[in-house]
Amino acid sequence: MSMARALVKITQDGRKLEVNGLAVTLDGKLEAVDLMEVTIHPNRSAIIAVMPEATHMAGRVALTREEAQIVLDTFKETEAEILANPVAIQERFRIAATHRARTEGIE
Repeated sequence: MSMARALVKITQDGRKLEVNGLAVTLDGKLEAVDLMEVTIHPNRSAIIAVMPEATHMAGRVALTREEAQIVLDTFKETEAEILANPVAIQERFRIAATHRARTEGIE
């Protein structure tokens, strides 16, 4: 099963910010698994001072509304692919059950 992929942007220092499945990667390394709106970010003042057009953060990387939409659309596409694949659904349930068992101290 191939997950959705998308190039979000090239950073000022030349690194690629990409979405690979349900992960945002920077230069091939995991940067984030979700986005945070700048309006609720603890460092929003500093972010806006550096990049006034920023609306979201993907880990340490500020995104414009258009860039954030690329991430969200790719996440949505990946989730649709997962939901259409019974093996992927089963794996997500297995991971969730394992996580729950660990948090309850069973495993």
